[in-house]
Amino acid sequence: MKRLIPGFLAIMICAVFSLRAQVTTGADLLFQKHFSLIQGKRVGLVTNHSAILADGRHLADALAQNPEVKLVALFGPEHGIRGDAPAGAKIQDDTDARTGVKVYSLYGRINKPTPEMLQGVDVLVFDILDVGARFYTYESTMSHAMEAAAENNIPYIVLDRPNPIRGTWVEGFIRLDSLKSFVGLHPIPIAHGLTMGELATLINGEGWLKNNVKANLTVIRMEGWKRTHWFDETGLRWMKPSPNIPTLASATVYPGTCFFEGTNLSEGRGTEKPFEYIGAPYVSGTQWAGELNSLNLPGVRFEPIEFVPREIPGAAMNPKHKGVRCGGVFVNVVDRDAFEPIRTAIYMLSTLKRLYRGEFQWRAGSIDRLSGTPNTRLWIDAGEDAEKIVATWKAGVEEFKKTRNEYLLY
Repeated sequence: MKRLIPGFLAIMICAVFSLRAQVTTGADLLFQKHFSLIQGKRVGLVTNHSAILADGRHLADALAQNPEVKLVALFGPEHGIRGDAPAGAKIQDDTDARTGVKVYSLYGRINKPTPEMLQGVDVLVFDILDVGARFYTYESTMSHAMEAAAENNIPYIVLDRPNPIRGTWVEGFIRLDSLKSFVGLHPIPIAHGLTMGELATLINGEGWLKNNVKANLTVIRMEGWKRTHWFDETGLRWMKPSPNIPTLASATVYPGTCFFEGTNLSEGRGTEKPFEYIGAPYVSGTQWAGELNSLNLPGVRFEPIEFVPREIPGAAMNPKHKGVRCGGVFVNVVDRDAFEPIRTAIYMLSTLKRLYRGEFQWRAGSIDRLSGTPNTRLWIDAGEDAEKIVATWKAGVEEFKKTRNEYLLY
């Protein structure tokens, strides 16, 4: 029997790895099959730290090293080209230390490449790992850059990467036109179930760019990706999309628990589990967890916790309730396929308002922009049943799915 154990383990290990797809990203396929799109061209690249090739090189480095193209400009989103700036920090124009190429910030005073920035660019390439949530600012950066390319008659290439939380889940309010912002640029649900390439195709196809301009858009599709894949089933190396999405678990809850940025609760910034730890000094974790667990929400259990937010260089410079002990819950996803992050967040907010009416507060502008409607705030304040609030987005989601289906690439 002892002699059989090593063989048995080898079989089991092989079985586990066989369940993982070997996805090839658009960035790798650019070099393998589509290099003619950039060969001999002056390339502008909208990117960040997540644009890693299968050989471990960053896309910017690979382009700068290739004698058959010329990398002439880099454009950085929130958190910067190398992904080390804290959330919300304004990024300045700079020169990339590794490539020596000029870096233009698209997060700060300017969110869209200007004609001056695009001078000398023959083709504009986009490659950033997203998290599949409408209010993640990389989606707005992608759209603004595509719009600039269209206005300046520059071809636009999106190198596709997986939606980390899979390409099947669509949930949440459609953003109202009155709440259009950098965290809600287009009228889509919070969880849209699209890859960046699909989202670009949708935006372009639906005429959502300024003045209905149309981009000369090419999406280099992945190979091997299925809509049902979570990121850890792709065989790709996880690169945290931003400093406070360090793990796939944080990305899984983020479409819902990001709502707490619009409240006076800590959303877990300054802890080891941002967006999984939610709490405030006035909250009893035991009481709140008990209330939430009694609801038997699918795929999730709530564990009472205490935590003290602290400054974390490069991730949380001044987190809410810094240095103050908070009571709260750990949003422990036990069945990620059954878990409904935005529905769960509505129940969390509803129970908070009922339990801590005197202490709980909204950041009204923020919560309205995040949810895409003032009704989240207004209905919870009015004591509306949480499930009735959830039901209000169903018709919009179904209508969006019909439009979305025309632009699916996988």
